[in-house]
Amino acid sequence: MIDDPMERIAAALERMAPAPLAAPDFTTADAFVWHVTPDRLDPVGKVNRVPLDLLIGINRARDILLDNTRQFARGLPANNALLWGARGMGKSSLVKAVHAQVHAEGETVKIVEIQREDLPSVGRLLNLLRGTEDRFILFCDDLSFSHDDQHYKSLKAVLDGGIEGRPDNVVFYATSNRRHLMPRDMIENERSSAINPSEAVEEKVSLSDRFGLWLGFHPCSQDEYLDMIRGYCDAYGVAIDDDTLRTEAIEWQATRGARSGRVAWQYFTDLAGRKGISL
Repeated sequence: MIDDPMERIAAALERMAPAPLAAPDFTTADAFVWHVTPDRLDPVGKVNRVPLDLLIGINRARDILLDNTRQFARGLPANNALLWGARGMGKSSLVKAVHAQVHAEGETVKIVEIQREDLPSVGRLLNLLRGTEDRFILFCDDLSFSHDDQHYKSLKAVLDGGIEGRPDNVVFYATSNRRHLMPRDMIENERSSAINPSEAVEEKVSLSDRFGLWLGFHPCSQDEYLDMIRGYCDAYGVAIDDDTLRTEAIEWQATRGARSGRVAWQYFTDLAGRKGISL
């Protein structure tokens, strides 16, 4: 029997503390999603992705990210990557497609998706991945921060690694609509209202500097937009003549008020449904 109240409290806390998370069987899948409360890595049986050769108009970003991922998969030095820019231009699709391509080439590399709001738990995830022989792309989609958001501090554990360093078997890929991961007007507001403007946002803005690769994505041209749709039609066997495709696709684009890879896929989804083609 424990008489000391402090010892009783310590014993009770030890009973309440969750057991250390055991590493899952990474042979069951090539993709996983990180969840918290409780911590766990859930395998993904089928990843929602587009084949690499159907991603039109982003050739430079494709080649750079593909080479970087190949290097990483082979145990060679590789950089963390920030894919930033226009909405719907294939940033997250490229990450998933590159992973699939490298895996199809015979290299063993896993992808683990982590949500922005779960970044404070990233240290626990890294400790779990550190002790394995597999190699992991840690992927965070739509990453950005507001002026009072402290999650960016947790991200430094991935990019800089702290005293332990980033595990050699982990590389971090993130997508964002913002080059500096926070709105430009917020940067200017904080600079103008701060006592020391140069220090007001330096910590957050410099976060993007910690990515070795910056890959920019810009709005596509009309020809690229039409080429995307034609590529989808050819890949999935949807028959449509060029004049009809052009007329319908431009009208679809006008109703959306935007032109992007996402809009091209949305038009193609509608077209395939009208043609009775399953995707």
